[in-house]
Amino acid sequence: MLQSFAGGSIFGSTTGAGPPRVIALHGWGRTHGDFTMVLAPPGGEPLDALAIDLPGFGATPPPPSPWGSADYARALLPVLEEVGEPVVLVGHSHGGRVAVSLADMVPGSVAGLLLIGAPILRPPSKRPSASYRVIRWLNKSGLYSDARMEALRRQRGSADYRAASGVMRDTLVTVVNETFDDELGRLSMPTTFLWGAQDTDVPLWIAEQGVALARRSASQPHVALEVLPGIGHLVPTGAPAATRRAIEGLL
Repeated sequence: MLQSFAGGSIFGSTTGAGPPRVIALHGWGRTHGDFTMVLAPPGGEPLDALAIDLPGFGATPPPPSPWGSADYARALLPVLEEVGEPVVLVGHSHGGRVAVSLADMVPGSVAGLLLIGAPILRPPSKRPSASYRVIRWLNKSGLYSDARMEALRRQRGSADYRAASGVMRDTLVTVVNETFDDELGRLSMPTTFLWGAQDTDVPLWIAEQGVALARRSASQPHVALEVLPGIGHLVPTGAPAATRRAIEGLL
């Protein structure tokens, strides 16, 4: 059932009969529906859980200005307050960035953390080609039209970039340049990294390095990595049973 939270600014779907013990955050361009088969499989026992539509996706309106992951996390603080009890926080892809930010902000509200294909570390940046830098300079100087520059950006950009516009495109540019080395090193709750072995969007080395960073935390009780053979980036829809088991392990 779709409900509103945080004074009507956040929407999400609840499962189960009791207060949520799990909060699930979806990836970029996705919705809470990615977790339907995980949290309430047909013929199975539903978890007491809440799957959120993050701002700009599904039923939740876009943010008022370009946001980073910490802004998304702050927007979810009222939801945690409404739930009242510590929860297992599940973050897939972009939702994983938000989950790490939220766990770092309010560790006492997060009983466990499940990160799934989450781009929590920034790959080495590639310097734009000389020709692109020249065209960008010409655009800033008014010698190359905005329309042609936009067409070039679309040609060079990712599918997510091409699909986004306005505040959501600027938000995407912000979050893809984030890295969470410090936050991972401060995690104080049991944490599981769940990754598809065939994930080409967020490769496995990010999970392996994230595990190493999380294990440096002096107050980290448990860190685990589970790799799913034959599964790509969309783990919640591609491997819902494995995702459910990982959540139950943290519960």
